[in-house]
Amino acid sequence: MRLALLALLARGAAHGYELKQELEQLLGSAYPQPNVGQIYVTLGRLEKSALIEGEEIEQSDRPNKKIYRLTDAGREALHAWYEDVADEPRVRDEFFMKLALASRTGLADHINLINKQRRQYLTTMRNLSKLAAAETPDNRIAHLLIEGAVLHLQADLDWLERCQEVLE
Repeated sequence: MRLALLALLARGAAHGYELKQELEQLLGSAYPQPNVGQIYVTLGRLEKSALIEGEEIEQSDRPNKKIYRLTDAGREALHAWYEDVADEPRVRDEFFMKLALASRTGLADHINLINKQRRQYLTTMRNLSKLAAAETPDNRIAHLLIEGAVLHLQADLDWLERCQEVLE
């Protein structure tokens, strides 16, 4: 959330609720909706870290609002983020830990675990397909997010098949 907010502020000053709306519009309904409270807490932390600066704006008909701007340090942090590559192999997977320990503990059957996980992945894929159908066609980012999630799920389903082959 931290770096996503910095990236949004790179386009210009905004207040927390505007940032929430922008994230929701950009990522669509498949992405968990950001909590406005979490956004303001994160903005406060970013301000304490001097990555953004806030300015109170008086409003005659409403309570004052705080507008945030990116600082030079925030812009540098963003550039570093964009230069960094993601290297996160899923070797710490909770399902795999259950599967690996099932036969040792005798508390669960590994084939039942695989089947249960398979059903969950298929349900999630169906739900994502419904979200994709409901998403506006011009929101390419949201569609890419959903497509990526579906492709990951398909890979997980293929891996479950491999697990079942090996463990049977």
